[in-house]
Amino acid sequence: MRASAALCAALVGLAACGDSGARTPPAAPAPPSVRSVPVPPAGRFRFTDIAKASGVTAISWCGRPEKPHLLESGGNGIALFDYDQDGDLDLYVVTGWRLAGTEIAERAKNVLYRNRGDGTFEDVTAVAGVGDDGWGTGVATGDIDGDSRPDLFVTNFGPDVLYHNRGDGSFERVAQPPGMDGWSAGAVFFDADGDGDEDLFVCGYIECTLDDVLHAQPTLDWKGHKVMPGPFGLAGKANRYFRNDGGRFVEATESAGLTDVGEFFSFAVAACDFDGDFDLDLYVANDSNPNYLYRNDGSGHFEEIGLWCGAGLSGPGAAQAGMGIGIGDYDGDLLSDILVTNFDEDVSTLYRNTGRLLFRDVTNAAGIREPTYPLLSWGAVFADLDLDGDEDLFIANGHIYPQADLPGTNTTFRQRNLVLENLRESGTARFRDVTADAGPGLGVIEASHGVAAGDIDGDGDIDFAVANVDAAPTLLRNDSPRVGAGGVARNWMMVDAPGALRVVVDAGGRSMARDRVRGGSFCSVSDERFHFGLGAAEKAVRVLVRWPDGRETDLRDVRGGSVVRVERPR
Repeated sequence: MRASAALCAALVGLAACGDSGARTPPAAPAPPSVRSVPVPPAGRFRFTDIAKASGVTAISWCGRPEKPHLLESGGNGIALFDYDQDGDLDLYVVTGWRLAGTEIAERAKNVLYRNRGDGTFEDVTAVAGVGDDGWGTGVATGDIDGDSRPDLFVTNFGPDVLYHNRGDGSFERVAQPPGMDGWSAGAVFFDADGDGDEDLFVCGYIECTLDDVLHAQPTLDWKGHKVMPGPFGLAGKANRYFRNDGGRFVEATESAGLTDVGEFFSFAVAACDFDGDFDLDLYVANDSNPNYLYRNDGSGHFEEIGLWCGAGLSGPGAAQAGMGIGIGDYDGDLLSDILVTNFDEDVSTLYRNTGRLLFRDVTNAAGIREPTYPLLSWGAVFADLDLDGDEDLFIANGHIYPQADLPGTNTTFRQRNLVLENLRESGTARFRDVTADAGPGLGVIEASHGVAAGDIDGDGDIDFAVANVDAAPTLLRNDSPRVGAGGVARNWMMVDAPGALRVVVDAGGRSMARDRVRGGSFCSVSDERFHFGLGAAEKAVRVLVRWPDGRETDLRDVRGGSVVRVERPR
C-alpha cells in the first residue's frame, strides 16, 4: 500500500503531465505551499453523526488490534441501496473476523439494516438471509436476472458470495456464484457488452492463506517501528471478469481483454462512460502500480490504455498506492474526472478529463495536494453537498499501521475524514478544505475506509455512510443550511432513471452533467440516482436523459425539490 519508487523513469513520458502535487521518487516533495482561496460563509456545511441514535451499531472487524498481516489493514466496504424498493435507502455493513493471537475469536457476520423511513434502521439480517460470516471486504449490487430488483455480491477473503433478491424482503444464496476464492476487494456489476445483462468484474489483491494471516509477524521497518510487510514481496492476485449469459455467469477475462497482465494489487473498480460512446469503460485503482483504464469498444471487448491516456500514473510519472476512486465533473465541463486516493506523505491524485479519453493530472491546481498529503486516504465521493450546482468531495482516511500512534511517526492510525468544498461557484474550479467547519460529524475520528453516498432521510441532500476499522459505521446526516447569497434558498433535484448512462440538467443559466457510476469509492455502493443541486433555480429548464442505445428522453420545465422518475423508452 506504499507508493512505488520503481517504474517512474521509463514511464514518465507516457503519462499526460500536468500541474501535479504527487511525489516524484526518490526525492521527497517540498512542503505544501499555502494558497489564497475564497473563504465561504461560515457554517455552510454541517454533518451530524446519527449512527448510534438510528440503531446502526454493528462493528466492522478486521483482525487483531496490532495488525501483523496486510489483510488486517484493508478494512471493509459499505452499501446504501433500496433492497426492498420502498423508496428509502437501506444499509449493508460488511465485516471481517476478529482475531486474538493465532486464533479466530469471532467470525462476525455482515449486517443488513432496513431504513424505517423515520430516521432509524432495523436489523433485518436474519430475515433477509444475508448474514454471511466469511471475512468480508467489499460489496456490489446489481440486477443479475433482469427482474429490476437489486441483488447483492460480497467479496471475501475466501469464497465470494452472491445473494439473489427474491422480492419479498429476503435473499437466496446462489449455489455457484461468480467471483474468486482468496482475497478479492472491489467489484462492480455493469453491462459490458450491451446485451441487457449485468456482467461482473472482481478485483484481486494478494495471494495469501489463512495460515499466513494467523501466524504473520511485523517485519517491515517503518519510521523506527516494525510493521506488517507488503504488498511488495507478496504475490498479486489476478482480477477476473464474468460475462452474464441470461443469468448464468461465464468466466471471460481473457476473451474480453481484461487480463490483469501485471497481476497488480487491485483495490477499487468503477464503471463509467468516460468517452461518451454509449458504453461503460472500466477504471481500476492499483496499489503501488499503475492504474488501469480499460476502454470498451462497444461489444464487450476492452483495451487497457491507462498509461497513454494519462490516468495510469501521476503527472511526474509515479505509480502511487491507489486505494479508492471518486468520479465526477469537478470543473463543470460536462466530462467526468477521476480522483484516486493514495498513501500518506503522498497525495490523492485528480485526473481532469480533457476529452477523447485523455486525462491530465491537475492535483495542485485543483487544491487537492495540501489537504490530502498528510493523510492515508480510501473511499472518495463527488457530490453536491451544499446544493450550489457543483460537486464537492468527501474523502475517508485512516492509516494501515496501528504503530502510527507511536512516537516519531508524525501521524496517527485514526484520521479525520475530509470535506472539500468546490469553489467553482466563486469563479474557480478549485477545492478548499472546510472539514473543521463541517459540523460535529466530522469530529468523529476513526480509521475510515469504505464510503457510500445517498439521501438517507429523503430531504434532498446527500448523506454518507462510512465504514470504520474495528468500529461501528459513521452515519453522517447532511444538515447543511440551504441558504445562498442574499438569503435565497437552494433547491435540488433527483433523477431516478434506471439504466441511463447520463443525465444533463439545465437550470439557473448553466448545464450540469452526471454520468452513471457503478462501483467506485472503496469497495462500496452509493445510491445510483442522479442528484443535482439547482442553486436558486426553482426548476430545470431541461432534463436530458441519455440511454445506452443512443436514444434520449428530453423533459422541459421540471420543478425542483423532488425525485423525477424517468422510464427507459420501449
